Amino acid sequence: MNILLVYPEFPETFWSFTYALRFIKKRSAYPPLGLLTVAALLPEAWPKHLIDENIEELKDEDLAWADMVFISAMAVQRKAAGHIIDRCKAMHVPIVAGGPLFTAEPEAFAQVDHLILGEAELTLPAFTADLQTGCPKKIYKANAYPDIHATPVPLWDLLPMQRYASMNIQYSRGCPFNCDFCNITSLFGRKPRTKSPQQVIAELDAIYQAGWRGNIFFVDDNFIGNTRTLKEHLLPALIEWRKGKKGCVFFTEASINLADDPELMAMMAEAGFDSVFIGIETPDENSLTECCKTHNKNRDLLQDVHKIHRAGLQVMGGFIVGFDSDTPSIFQRQIDFIQRSGIVTAMVGMLQAPPGTRLFERLTREHRVCREFSGDNVDGRTNIIPAMGQDKLIDGYRAIMKQIYSPRKYYRRIRRILAELKVPAARTPADFQKALAFLRACLRLGILGKERFQYWHLLTWTLVRRPRLLHLAVTLAIYGYHYRRICEIHILGQRRPVMPRLSGFQTPAIGAGGRRHHPLD
Repeated sequence: MNILLVYPEFPETFWSFTYALRFIKKRSAYPPLGLLTVAALLPEAWPKHLIDENIEELKDEDLAWADMVFISAMAVQRKAAGHIIDRCKAMHVPIVAGGPLFTAEPEAFAQVDHLILGEAELTLPAFTADLQTGCPKKIYKANAYPDIHATPVPLWDLLPMQRYASMNIQYSRGCPFNCDFCNITSLFGRKPRTKSPQQVIAELDAIYQAGWRGNIFFVDDNFIGNTRTLKEHLLPALIEWRKGKKGCVFFTEASINLADDPELMAMMAEAGFDSVFIGIETPDENSLTECCKTHNKNRDLLQDVHKIHRAGLQVMGGFIVGFDSDTPSIFQRQIDFIQRSGIVTAMVGMLQAPPGTRLFERLTREHRVCREFSGDNVDGRTNIIPAMGQDKLIDGYRAIMKQIYSPRKYYRRIRRILAELKVPAARTPADFQKALAFLRACLRLGILGKERFQYWHLLTWTLVRRPRLLHLAVTLAIYGYHYRRICEIHILGQRRPVMPRLSGFQTPAIGAGGRRHHPLD
């Protein structure tokens, strides 16, 4: 049976890195790890082919070859996923769909032949067994969380690695916290489940043996969710694995309590991590209480960020505006916090209510859910009616984005982080493409760009003060170009969206979105 695995295209967002990837001639930031793992769970004898629409076009010949199409998607890929489904139906190719989007709202995809809901380790074997006996069902749904010790190594040989900026790997699923705007716990539970160090090393070996020497993203929703297992087992294994190897720098997501454990930070840096995404959300204590982000309360968030920087881990921060507790002063407070923290990559979004979260349930009862959850962080709208009013929220959000990604403020944050960041223990090796990226940056940013003064000032400052971090300075400058282009095109340049009428609006079923991280170095 010929199996075609198709990954829908992502829209242009902050996390797409569209404009940054052009500097290194890559097509996409990350490969579809979920589909590669699904491929490894399917019978080995079945021929398999992967089409990632983010790097290549899905052709009719591909669909004609396939006996069955497997598709996975997140909420932000909804539109592209719909186009793929329509094409499959037109060519009478059976469709098997899974992943966050379909697990969240299966009733929205009646045209799909088979829905594999939940984590594939539990549902996919039952489907393939029924398929081989000629009696597959419409829906397969997991009623528990699988033991991911049985998860196989993804089929990396299906992938043209050279077209991606970063590889990815998963160590754990689930998060011990329960923020009311986050749907991770509803999808994966609050008890983190981890792979064995042997599994992780086997996956790294497969990536390394395929010739990869670049960045590797640990896609865990909270890498430090099980600190004891991490410190006693995985990190020592990663430290040992790195010996005698070149490249393969890691980055991941974690919670702010990472700053409370100097030993953990030191081990992560030694193991090859150089950056970490942290959901800071807001400097306002009342808003943190409102969203149940209790682990961010009663602490000096600025000092925590500085501690992590001084440990050699760059903090990438997530921020939210639009909580009921927010007043108009929150917009300037967010700007001030971001500038003082030195967080260069500050991903600010308006509060949204993903279905399946406690926030969504509360706002639904209050008749404040007003449109379908898109999972898009640059479409200039939210799916809720904010307490402060839509116009005030949108205007304040645009003011934040205009300021923090202006060349003057952005380059000031780069200098601030470079001044305090401990030089990371690991780095990806220099190559011809990186040299070309530097030349392109000098042309695009240093000569043609409106930020040319700030760019050359940064390079001169870095060569004098922190010469070993010159590669990071250039990388962050390239990111800034991408962020400014996204802001100009999708946020500052768009008209204010019109709030739809609530009468007749059908609230959507559970959806899922996700944050993404830096693919470049």
